[in-house]
Amino acid sequence: MKHHSITSLPASPDDERRSRMIKYTIAMSIRVLCIFGLLFAKGWWLAIFAAGAIFLPYFAVIVANVDSKRRGADVERPGAIVRLDNGDAVPGPRRDDEDDA
Repeated sequence: MKHHSITSLPASPDDERRSRMIKYTIAMSIRVLCIFGLLFAKGWWLAIFAAGAIFLPYFAVIVANVDSKRRGADVERPGAIVRLDNGDAVPGPRRDDEDDA
């Protein structure tokens, strides 16, 4: 029987959301700097800042939604039935909506 550990579980939704928000905020802060840079830039710098201001929102969403922590990690979900070594099946946790029929 394979044992499950707490390290095989994914990050909590709150932790995952916080991580994505930090990545997105950093990218959008760089975009704001690009927009301010457009006010003072001349020559090729103007094109670089314009490209950053236009394309950073797209890349910010992609970078924020990439989950780098799950690469190569198999997240296991415990099932409702646990098979013992002798082949017998043991019922898992009982749901409240099941009847005693």
